Amino acid sequence: MKYIFTFLYFFVCIILDAQPPKGFVYVHDVIPDLDVELRYFTNNNFVGKPIDGYQSNKLILTQQTAEALKYVHEALQEQNLCLKVYDGYRPQRAVNHFITWAKDLNDTINKHKFYPNVKKRNLFKEEYIASRSGHSRGSTVDLTIIDGNTGIPLDMGSAYDFFGKESWVNHDNLSSIQKYNRQLLQTFMLKFGFRNYSKEWWHFTLRGEPFPKTYFDFVVK
Repeated sequence: MKYIFTFLYFFVCIILDAQPPKGFVYVHDVIPDLDVELRYFTNNNFVGKPIDGYQSNKLILTQQTAEALKYVHEALQEQNLCLKVYDGYRPQRAVNHFITWAKDLNDTINKHKFYPNVKKRNLFKEEYIASRSGHSRGSTVDLTIIDGNTGIPLDMGSAYDFFGKESWVNHDNLSSIQKYNRQLLQTFMLKFGFRNYSKEWWHFTLRGEPFPKTYFDFVVK
């Protein structure tokens, strides 16, 4: 009997893990033409390898966030621009992966690209990495704007996930076009119900998010 209950427990866990929980959606079902490149599903990130919990390039968000994002996307399309998303819902196990990586001070394979001027041991202190992420609540997105014809991202003055003052929203040492592009993204996101994070021009959270105190850990697949 014990083994039967154990089998049933793992069977139920597999079923529950197969689909996002109630209140979450695959964003492609809401915005079919949205450009998605989940960086943590690839090697192109500050860790240099796929991150735990990312098993596909499928963007998952809360229903409310996906619907608000659709308004942003459609408004930008009127100017022949589109959104490109680098991250949305992030499992807590992915955050744990970041924590483990940060403790290995010898693993600096992508330091030159993502944090050239920040010592790895200071990434937590300077708030570039945290033990809890708003992404795990399902209503935070990392994104940029791309040209509607070419698909090329607009010049924002720093790369996505670059750890440094160059990524701060109001960083002053930018060209006029870089400042304009950042302001354009900020304006559209704030107009449709998102709030920004001052140290990351790409990071936005839905105001009135439905799960403000819940950190989820289901797999992205």
